[in-house]
Amino acid sequence: MSQPKYEAYETAIGKRKFVDDLFLDNMLFAALKFSDHPKARVLSIDTSKAEQVKGVHRVVTAKDIPGHKKVGLIIRDWSVMIAEGETTHYIGDVLAGVVADSDKIAREAIKLIQVEYDVLKPATDVFEAIDAKRIHPERPNNFETTQFMIGNADEEIANADFSAKGSFETQRIEHAFLEKEAALARPDASGGIELFSQSQGVYEDRRQVAEILNLSEDKVRVTLVPNGGGFGGKEDLSVQGHTALYAFLIQKPVKLTLTREESIRLHPKRHPVFMDMQLAANKDGKLIALKLRAVGDTGAYASVGAKVMERVAGHASGGYFIPVIDIEAKTVYTNNIPCGAMRGFGANQVAFALESCVDEICEKAGFDRWQFRYDNALVDGLRTSTGQAVTGVGIRASLDAVKEEFQNAKYAGIACGIKNSGVGNGMKDESKVKIEIIAENKIRVHHGWTEMGQGVHNMALQTLCEETNFDPDWIEVVVDTNAQIKTGMTTSSRATALVGLAIIHAAKSLKEDLKTKTRADLVGKTYLGEFVCDWTSKPGDGVENPIIHYSYGYAAQVCILNDAGEVTKFIAAHDAGKVMNPMLFEGQIEGGVHMGLGYALTEDLPMKDGYLLSDRMRDLKILRAHETPEIVVKAVEVKDPVGPYGAKGIGEIGLVPTAGAVANALYTFDKIRRYKLPLKR
Repeated sequence: MSQPKYEAYETAIGKRKFVDDLFLDNMLFAALKFSDHPKARVLSIDTSKAEQVKGVHRVVTAKDIPGHKKVGLIIRDWSVMIAEGETTHYIGDVLAGVVADSDKIAREAIKLIQVEYDVLKPATDVFEAIDAKRIHPERPNNFETTQFMIGNADEEIANADFSAKGSFETQRIEHAFLEKEAALARPDASGGIELFSQSQGVYEDRRQVAEILNLSEDKVRVTLVPNGGGFGGKEDLSVQGHTALYAFLIQKPVKLTLTREESIRLHPKRHPVFMDMQLAANKDGKLIALKLRAVGDTGAYASVGAKVMERVAGHASGGYFIPVIDIEAKTVYTNNIPCGAMRGFGANQVAFALESCVDEICEKAGFDRWQFRYDNALVDGLRTSTGQAVTGVGIRASLDAVKEEFQNAKYAGIACGIKNSGVGNGMKDESKVKIEIIAENKIRVHHGWTEMGQGVHNMALQTLCEETNFDPDWIEVVVDTNAQIKTGMTTSSRATALVGLAIIHAAKSLKEDLKTKTRADLVGKTYLGEFVCDWTSKPGDGVENPIIHYSYGYAAQVCILNDAGEVTKFIAAHDAGKVMNPMLFEGQIEGGVHMGLGYALTEDLPMKDGYLLSDRMRDLKILRAHETPEIVVKAVEVKDPVGPYGAKGIGEIGLVPTAGAVANALYTFDKIRRYKLPLKR
């Protein structure tokens, strides 16, 4: 059902508060001093003038950190602050923080901090960086490699009836979420800290903040303040660690909010990826082999970059069955801004290359572009490029949904997509929930997933209502680490499935009680539920029947141009397994397509020698509302064997095929094959 989005009305009228709307008694304000250079040895940091400014309470540097000085989601390599004698890694490194009576005073004092540098040459070319001096001396090298093979791709390609190849390049992209990074922290009476966070993982915030402060995790409480957009850009610790540190040291509430320019400078972006791809087919119209060599610029810190490039590798064959593959994907450190999670998470980069090659083969061989895709599409039992056999595959159903409009258009491009649900790759996917019966008509649901506009609170609420027939108005949804239901990052299109399955598990005992008792009888009771997926493996591990992810989503998209070569209509057919909320489903796909069109056509965040060419939002070239074409969303439902009621994740796949569809549409118009994003430069 299209249950209205949780707190939609309060958000729309400005009643619901974001982090920067929160104010506490005796609250102070913080600002950060960033590195002036992407790579430089910090010889000295003189804070004396800043300390003399009236209203400044303290200037904090790396020497004041009581615990770990480096944090990270997977690898602990990200410096909270760079100390004297250490070397900066990118322009977003923090050297010092000022805490003052007002944001204005803090920022004025920051300008007075004097830093002496020994400026060094940064490594900014990703190919040169592979074998350059190590960005992080403690790391074994500047890169990680994902590699796997099935058969002999070189031999198959050399003997193929038809083949296509190209060197493809995708660009760095800023998330451009509406709400900038902000955090608020205050000390508690037990020597711990309470943090109000907008991040995509409050339990990960708790872990890393505890490490910085040298506290046990039970001394750190993190409360989620649902944010104004994330798209992956709020996975990594940004200002939460600094804010908690300053409040802990001063023993007063502290709030830290970035400017838009600081936000663009600090947080990780979408990876620029360079891909050499070869694809081959036989005269019968069947794909027979794929070879890919991909290199991704992960920037100064690991973030989740290696996992993004694993997805590039694992999604290289897209929604098609290709029996012979040879895949290598490198994740490379540079002194550029870090790159990490962003909607699509590597699948969209490689889909652009793959779908372009598919169209080129069709042109060379005279194959119908729709039929060729349909004939080669994955179906139940066939395997992805990682060797995983899939079930519940809706690619052919998605292609059927767009067939007529594609074939009737004068200028049109088509592309298919596949996107995993869950982190998988040998890592654990888990979700826990608590259902508290507060009163006869008040039920509180605790989970660990971040609400950032996508509607995960709805998924928890609606699943509970489906299981129990409770009135949605009775239900309150809370995300707070005090609940002690550890959950990972809200990423990988997994929250709907994992929270839904955990709610279903918790509801079993609740439903049993409701057979003999009233809700009033159950007041004070708590029901626990969980779902754990710990049966996946990493690509290339040599497992006989690998399961890389517990589930996948599927799609087919069509881009239609007018006689001037402009995008006028976009059709997106997506297999959601089971549409949990039709309104939110349509909005999610529309938003994904809009973001994908900007990525395909105009958006960019260029750097030179480790510096941004612009840190202004208006220079990102995001598509504005009037530049957005008509978007037609079509729901396809091919049930998933794992997801709740057969549901699949759809948060990311909305833009996975988009750039490929646009590139192929433009080729039909002007016969120019494009190998680099954005397509309109």
